[in-house]
Amino acid sequence: MKLPLITTVLFISVNALGQAKDYSSDVKSVDAIIAALYDVISGNPNTERDWARFRNLFKPETRLIPTRKTDTGEFVIRALTPEEYIQLFTSRVSTGFFERELHRKEEAYGTVTHVFSTYETKEKKDGPVTNRGINSIQLFKDNSRYYIINIFWCAESMGFPLPEKYVKQN
Repeated sequence: MKLPLITTVLFISVNALGQAKDYSSDVKSVDAIIAALYDVISGNPNTERDWARFRNLFKPETRLIPTRKTDTGEFVIRALTPEEYIQLFTSRVSTGFFERELHRKEEAYGTVTHVFSTYETKEKKDGPVTNRGINSIQLFKDNSRYYIINIFWCAESMGFPLPEKYVKQN
């Protein structure tokens, strides 16, 4: 029996909407969650990121905290929720953004892991480096997965050259 075209289209659409992507491999290890973080925020100009994948990396109480320098030279921070970060990020999609890890220092105890992750950014995947810095990332390990709890970062553009011990590439 052939289904009418409209019924077939509705059936396919409902099934597609009901199937959530499985992001469990992104959170199974420290390496996996750090790789997923860098991967999900990277992409060409005007390219939609997989924000469901991004959200999956965090707990609701997570904060993303960039350091910046004001026009008067004062150093300040701004704590963002993952949703506020998404809003800020999507308002600046006219240029590409590619971030990758260069080096990592990692310490762990019980449910806590701290990752000191040196990064570089580019506007084009194969373009010149536009900035470098360090992401201080705190992870929570429960019985089944990792969560990012906090990301606090500072870029070289703030006037702090990276020490050589944090520059060697992975």
